Amino acid sequence: MKINEDLKKYSLVPKRYTKKNKSFIIDTNKGKFVYKNSKPKKEILDYLKTRNFDYIPKYITKSFDNYQITEYLENYNIPKEQKILDMINLVSLLHSKTTHYKEIDINEYEKIYEEVINNIDYLRGYYTDLITIIESKVYPSPSEYLLERNISIIFGTLNSLNERLEKFNTLITNKKTDRNVILHNNLKLDHFIRNNKSYLINWDYAKIGNPIFDIYKLYKNHVSDFDFLELLKAYEKNYPLKDDEKELLFILISLPDKIEFNDNEYEMCKKISKFVDELYKPNNFTKTI
Repeated sequence: MKINEDLKKYSLVPKRYTKKNKSFIIDTNKGKFVYKNSKPKKEILDYLKTRNFDYIPKYITKSFDNYQITEYLENYNIPKEQKILDMINLVSLLHSKTTHYKEIDINEYEKIYEEVINNIDYLRGYYTDLITIIESKVYPSPSEYLLERNISIIFGTLNSLNERLEKFNTLITNKKTDRNVILHNNLKLDHFIRNNKSYLINWDYAKIGNPIFDIYKLYKNHVSDFDFLELLKAYEKNYPLKDDEKELLFILISLPDKIEFNDNEYEMCKKISKFVDELYKPNNFTKTI
């Protein structure tokens, strides 16, 4: 068994395995460890060390290994509202400690602009076709009727995003430098541990980039779970976003998903209700953004 061979290299004798997602929690002769069959990101981990960001698990394996063995961290049972606040404060510290500036890559922003504008155009065409089909029916289903009642918020959102995108384009026109940070790039509550201190785990997707992408991914993973206006305020108290960063964040979180009618009627009604509710939430961000 490959895991046993990998553990043996570090004189670890397994006693019990517990599968958790893509990882194994292993009881050994030297205590508990987490095993994951993926290569650690050496450059990112080394960079975090140089910035004295030590809120990550201790890695037992060497950088040249194609797998990871890390210390097992106990997770205290605290209210999720407190946990997410602790997490956002740690993310703001990560971004603060790893901030650096480089010459702006206008091609990268042009790529973002084109992707967003293409997405807006596609969604406008998709929902135009979908609502045309629904309106042609004598007796639309409850979920179709629910979407029909709320179609104006979808088109209104898409129209406003065109305007926000032009504003964003104006903001970056005269920019000379770009602010970059280490992005965890996979933020969710499951990747945060709180005991006597805070830890971010699972750095497999970490990279360097614009700080708003961590906030965006956390938002997409937990939009229905927390008050993100308050979380953004807490983040900006420690790490204020620049105007163009705020604008891009608002654009990304406001972009509607594509609703497909592929579930039973009860599930579709739930899905569309959740979808509509999430469309309204970014408007609260205008108080901050």
